[in-house]
Amino acid sequence: MTAPLSRDGLQELGESVFRPAEWQGAANTPLDADTAFNGFISTHVVFALEQLGLFAWFDATDRLDVREYCWRRQLDERVFRQLLSAAEAFGYLDVLDDRVTPTPAWGDLRRKIGFFTWGVGGYHDVFANAASIARGERAFGKDVLRDEAMVALGSAQADMALMRNLLDEQIAALDFSVIADLGSGISERVCRLVKSRPGARGLGLDISASATELAAGTVERHELADRVQPICADVLDILFRGRRIEGADQVDVAMSFMFLHDLLVDPTTRTDVIPALRKAFPRAHTFLLADTTVRPRGEKDTLPVFSSGFELAHALMGVPVYTREEYEDLFHEGGLHLRRTVPFGAPHTYLFVLEAQ
Repeated sequence: MTAPLSRDGLQELGESVFRPAEWQGAANTPLDADTAFNGFISTHVVFALEQLGLFAWFDATDRLDVREYCWRRQLDERVFRQLLSAAEAFGYLDVLDDRVTPTPAWGDLRRKIGFFTWGVGGYHDVFANAASIARGERAFGKDVLRDEAMVALGSAQADMALMRNLLDEQIAALDFSVIADLGSGISERVCRLVKSRPGARGLGLDISASATELAAGTVERHELADRVQPICADVLDILFRGRRIEGADQVDVAMSFMFLHDLLVDPTTRTDVIPALRKAFPRAHTFLLADTTVRPRGEKDTLPVFSSGFELAHALMGVPVYTREEYEDLFHEGGLHLRRTVPFGAPHTYLFVLEAQ
């Protein structure tokens, strides 16, 4: 039996959405004490090496000279060598005197480096204060904060490595002249999409001033100052508090990635979010909404990257997260037709392709 066609001629999928095998993960539970402790240290080592430029370096060449690298980057050689030694102990690098080469395990880290930037760089203070938050001594948003720029950077890294090709497949079928990215971070995604579509324009909306500052650099690097506009704005102000964004009424396609749950925090407006999105972008014929969902329990004794961190971080921030089915019900109740649900790179993350009716 052939699946029905949507108005753009693409086949719609049924209710069955098959999760990639990789989402089952390879971390066997229970994690013993040795694994748990070394995992904590290794995530910090990996993040440090990313910040010191090693992942970019090994993208271009297959070896590194320690003394020359430290001299060029003005690094403390003793500390740098200890980081390399730790990475070698974890199986990520081979170190012979001054020569360093990556092991096969390095490639998987490279592909998933965004999760390390997100977790260690973005949420280190949140995780470190979990007990204080649980006791009510501290609260997220008051005396516990995340690093917004690192969250945005980690999201951009994950997008580039895991999601961009999947998104491109969906975007290629859409006709648009103006596209809006809600929760756009450093605007890497909207710049890339606009650059690939001659004559198109884009809006990148993000609540973080630091991320918006980085976005200005992204736009300049892509030479899109006349076509992409980063805007520091709280999307909730646009949906519910009357803030107007110039050009919103010209948007054909509106999208958000790993951001929708932030719009649904207030239970009194939760069911109004989707109708408000449609009202804020009245000409939008398609909404591409991607988010990470609750990991199904009781399936296997293994864990993937990211899922446990995503769920815990949002619990500590007081932000509910949802199952795939709960999202699909929300879209239906808000008047959006679910064209398809696409597994979207990061574990238990889906891209919902929705059509305005």
